[in-house]
Amino acid sequence: MKFFTSSTNFESVLKKYFSFKNETRSLEPFAEFIESIKRSDFTDVLNFFRSNPGYTENFKLYLQNIFDGRPFNLSLTEANILSENAFFPELKKRILNKILPPVENENTVWYMIDNVSLRPNKDLKYLHNLPENEVNEFLTLLGIADFITSPAVKKELIFSMNILSWRATGMAMEVEVVRMAPEYRNFDNPFLALQNELEALAEELEKNPYLQLHSKDSRYKQIKIYAEHCQEFVNIAFKNSAKYGISGKINQSLLKIRQQTERIYEIVQLLVIDTEEDIIVKSKQLIFNIVRYKSHKNNIADLINDSTRLISHLITNHTAETGTHYITSTRKEYMTMFYKASGGGIIVGALCVLKMLYGYIPGSDFSHAFLYSMNYAMGFVMIYLMGFTLATKQPAMTAATMTKVLAEEGNNKRNNTEFAHLVSKLFRSQFIAFVGNVLLSFPIALAIIYGLDVFFSQNLAVERSDKLLMDLDPFKSKAILHASIAGFYLFISGIISGNIGNNSVFYQIPERIAKNLPIRNFLGKKFAKGLSKYYAKNWPGIVSNFWFGVFLGATAPVGLFFGLDLDIRHITFAAGNFALGLYGKDFSVDSYTFWISFFTVFLIGFFNFLVSFSLSMFLAFRSRKMNFGQVSEIYKEIFRYFRKHPFKFFFPLRSGLDKKADDLMNSTISTKSEDH
Repeated sequence: MKFFTSSTNFESVLKKYFSFKNETRSLEPFAEFIESIKRSDFTDVLNFFRSNPGYTENFKLYLQNIFDGRPFNLSLTEANILSENAFFPELKKRILNKILPPVENENTVWYMIDNVSLRPNKDLKYLHNLPENEVNEFLTLLGIADFITSPAVKKELIFSMNILSWRATGMAMEVEVVRMAPEYRNFDNPFLALQNELEALAEELEKNPYLQLHSKDSRYKQIKIYAEHCQEFVNIAFKNSAKYGISGKINQSLLKIRQQTERIYEIVQLLVIDTEEDIIVKSKQLIFNIVRYKSHKNNIADLINDSTRLISHLITNHTAETGTHYITSTRKEYMTMFYKASGGGIIVGALCVLKMLYGYIPGSDFSHAFLYSMNYAMGFVMIYLMGFTLATKQPAMTAATMTKVLAEEGNNKRNNTEFAHLVSKLFRSQFIAFVGNVLLSFPIALAIIYGLDVFFSQNLAVERSDKLLMDLDPFKSKAILHASIAGFYLFISGIISGNIGNNSVFYQIPERIAKNLPIRNFLGKKFAKGLSKYYAKNWPGIVSNFWFGVFLGATAPVGLFFGLDLDIRHITFAAGNFALGLYGKDFSVDSYTFWISFFTVFLIGFFNFLVSFSLSMFLAFRSRKMNFGQVSEIYKEIFRYFRKHPFKFFFPLRSGLDKKADDLMNSTISTKSEDH
């Protein structure tokens, strides 16, 4: 296909190709005509055809030739419908099609659009922007305003619906898909019913080629009802994913079934003609639909959005459950959070010293990566299992909870002030967790290094003190970048926790453990049941904390191996390292070093929180299809509430809104645990 110069106008194209009866099946004249009219005023195009009936007749004859014998069912059954039942094969296929378009059958409308429309998205936008009356007149002049009533076109439409129905029925009958919607076990299968109706309609068309459906036709109503039931089946399956979990393959299968049943519904609407005006409207709509489907055929962004939205929803659903435990309401809960954070600070203080000691062990970057990773991982798992809290683990969980509150249908008319008060409770919970971590990690690290000094008669922090303190200077190091990297890892650990929780439910791991015969025979039914409950409650947290530790420990050695200045900074570890740096210097540091290090500890905490919370909120908003503009008013209300009641964001002050804010949060807590 050659490129056209901007000087080419539609009149010269028409005179070049259609001043005579052009019986060619070449697509080049049509492509040139389409490109030329997009640079012209469409009113001028219409005036030319009105004034030159000879050109109009020749162009009409040409259109009949190029469309004759070219079926368009591929454009309805393939375009903008997933071709694979797994995400990565589909992604690979679309990327390849973008780079090297596939070789298509030349005797199809699919091939014709590929070779006529260089930019389907822009062409579709152009068509929609044309005045409706002018498009109608143009179609009438070319004699195609009523092509929707042609027996050949109706046969293609019904054949397309049958293809889509057969494919959807096949996928909907798979065991794993049926398991997602047990509510339909006691009802007739809507997919089989839809298929029977469509096959009966095809047989009737064979007998009567001029068959015409109308909106009160019982056949149309039955097809419409069964298509809606198929959609409801998919909706229930997606809804049940919170209860049963879901795999990537099932997610793709359900998406594909939804696309196919939606397409059937769209096609059958085109066959319904109630008035004369409907004929040209439906004819025009079919043209627009074919171009629209084609414009999205290889859209990678749409694939990623559709395929990952449900998975991200499930991940945030699991983390939202956990997040409710991190929002304190009463003074007792506030102090409990402080004690839990203090326990976490004690363990982290010890981890700081251990990491420093591991650094003295000679070895490769890989060995240090392993030692640091295991140090962090075992420490974080210990914090989790002992019921303590690491402050920055909270944002990834609480972000999902807050978004879930916003997204609940029952909260559409919520009082923004109540939600702002809930945010103040979240913020003060984060604040006291930071305080508990920092207040204990600093003295514990100091006490341990002092004890080692007394025991070994050697200050083990001397060699590392300069680097430890320099790392806490944002002007001499990349402390902010490294704090952001740690925040990203916190976000990833939240995803891991949610994903493990989803997989545990989907593969029924707790149930398998409880009913495992070897475990029950050798260790007893009671032990098997207890192990099942322990796994369901703790395994996602154990795995996410383990990997969070691996990420933190391996980043610096891996960065060193690749010659990159990569590392992590975490508020609790920064406080412990500050203590070690001061002790290594025998507390003889200038005021600048002391105060810049002191403030950087909290600056690191701020970026840990900001990055992990922002990314988690983005994932949670996206998973629930929420528009950020919808919550702008809430952000303003939160800011107004902060200016009016700043101390409520730091301390558990009593408020008349406490009960309402608690009800707002409690109404969104998933009952999924009981369902399991």
